[in-house]
Amino acid sequence: MSTVKKYLSLIKFSHTIFAMPFALIGFMLAAAEPFKIWITGFYRDYLPSSWSTYGETRNPLWLTFVLVILCMIFARSAAMAFNRYLDRSFDAQNPRTAIREIPAGILKANSVLWFTIICSVLFVVCTWFINRICFFLSPVALFVILFYSYTKRFTPLCHLVLGLGLSLAPIGAYLAVTGQFALLPILFSFAVIFWVSGFDIIYALQDEEFDKSKQLNSIPAWLGKAKGLRVSELLHVLSAACVITAGVMGHFHWLYWIGVAVFAGMLIYQHSIVKPTDLRRVNLAFMTANGVASVVFAVFVITDLLVG
Repeated sequence: MSTVKKYLSLIKFSHTIFAMPFALIGFMLAAAEPFKIWITGFYRDYLPSSWSTYGETRNPLWLTFVLVILCMIFARSAAMAFNRYLDRSFDAQNPRTAIREIPAGILKANSVLWFTIICSVLFVVCTWFINRICFFLSPVALFVILFYSYTKRFTPLCHLVLGLGLSLAPIGAYLAVTGQFALLPILFSFAVIFWVSGFDIIYALQDEEFDKSKQLNSIPAWLGKAKGLRVSELLHVLSAACVITAGVMGHFHWLYWIGVAVFAGMLIYQHSIVKPTDLRRVNLAFMTANGVASVVFAVFVITDLLVG
């Protein structure tokens, strides 16, 4: 296996499918109108005067888009690698995770730590080239996404911290274009918090007994599988409520509501196939259902923004 493939496996690059579509939604919430009329030149020329040009960035729209994508990749890679580094001793003891790269001896722990540091630095560098508000907030974002790896050691609310980390995607992408906070991308960020924390609880069902034996915290280890699933259902109801509220407040059109229907349908589907006594389809619920939910929802939202 090549070194690149080893690190792509380490960070589960395919899981980028969860947060990246919401980052694109945040970007297009700000850039849809400039994008429609953009052919060449600086996107700043097309921004309404009420929008901030905080940091005096003069990036072409395409360059800002590339920088947002790079920020997503570097931030998520740093977070996942650090999680693998910090949890390496627990992973080695858990039969389900013993095949991961560090406990299996595929990658050295120090190499993974250096990979985390490099990705973190590259993330900050990319924000410097976006605008000053993104640059100044980059340490806060890094703290949140890296701090998550510690939370399982002291709180069962670790799932919400993971959700918070991924929820930075839509508001961060919006800030990259406008330099300002706004309610609509914040609503999408809340949708991500509840959605991610809900499906992370489902994923954590697999390790309930192991977490208890090692005094690690999670909702399933704290409340049990059945009650843990009820909490997950509540969080997903809140997530659906956020995207519905965003649709009403954003005056979206029919395409958006098709996306909402698909998103809500995938939430319902994953809860229909995972039971406290039957965890055989957890991975189907975790990867497939949520991957479809995020990608299809983003496609309909962005299309609505561009044609509406």
